[in-house]
Amino acid sequence: MRDLLPPERPALVLAPMQDVTDLPFMRVIARRGAPDWFVTEYFRVHPDSVPHPYILRSIEENRTGRPVFAQMIGRDLPHLIRTARLLERLNVAGIDLNLGCPAPIVCRKNAGGGLLREPEEVNRLLGGLREAIQGKFTVKTRIGYADEAEFPRLLEVFRSHGIDGLTIHGRTVGERYQTPVHPECVRLAVETMACPVIANGNVVDVETGTSYLRRTSAAGLMIGRGAIRNPWIFSQLAASFEGTPPPIPTHRDLLEYVTELYHELAGETRKFEPRSHVQRMKKTLAYISHGLEGSFEYDMRRAATPEDFFSICQKHLDHPTPLPPKPPEGSKLFCGFESLTEG
Repeated sequence: MRDLLPPERPALVLAPMQDVTDLPFMRVIARRGAPDWFVTEYFRVHPDSVPHPYILRSIEENRTGRPVFAQMIGRDLPHLIRTARLLERLNVAGIDLNLGCPAPIVCRKNAGGGLLREPEEVNRLLGGLREAIQGKFTVKTRIGYADEAEFPRLLEVFRSHGIDGLTIHGRTVGERYQTPVHPECVRLAVETMACPVIANGNVVDVETGTSYLRRTSAAGLMIGRGAIRNPWIFSQLAASFEGTPPPIPTHRDLLEYVTELYHELAGETRKFEPRSHVQRMKKTLAYISHGLEGSFEYDMRRAATPEDFFSICQKHLDHPTPLPPKPPEGSKLFCGFESLTEG
């Protein structure tokens, strides 16, 4: 991963988010300031699995000019190795193993974040994968399953296998997205690991991002939900690092983003159903509309048709007022981001 790090500033990475960071989303984000690399939605791996064709398109048809890591999730070592070898035949920057997904259905299968309950099993999987993967092999993790006190043991495991990069979402699996992050754990990893460490979690704007870097000395930032809400965040952070004026998006810019995303996703849908597509967009709009003044968020929850959707967007967004840089304090969608800038 070191060769992918920009020489003059910290790295900026779009987080993999299931059912969000597909090829259309990557395209839309890249037009507003591409991250330094992408990571795919995870490929589910089990004895009968094959790499999902739709996720493969994020690799094979990606024209953003940015490298793409292929992420896997699972616990069956022979089939993780089989899938990694298949993916390595493609134009991937490397293979990433998901050890952080907190979804209950995933954890019940002892995959994703559920594996953090079993450090020795993580040790076995990393050993087998490191031996099999010819190129870059990275890991995305949380700081433990139930308690951050689990993290030093996990770091021993990660350090012992010569991985090429470690991305840390600074919460436990149990904390999901409901607490502040623990930057001290990310800093411990930076001090412990021989590979670059990327900090993830609660970056919503330039201030939270630069503070996270200052408090951890991480090699870069991975941003997920903050980039859904603000797709200009990568170009804003890059401008901050370079000392140049950042883009200041307006509500009208947001309208253009939402409209573009709607049509990009619609164009990739095999059987387009207008009402179903509006429901899909509303899940994304929950992050985009959160904290904007007026009744946009309330009105959007009641949209049913494309006509409803675009009428509400035009009514609330078609004006040149700058967007608020942060979500509201006490946000239930971006919990605890304020703590990154305290002290």
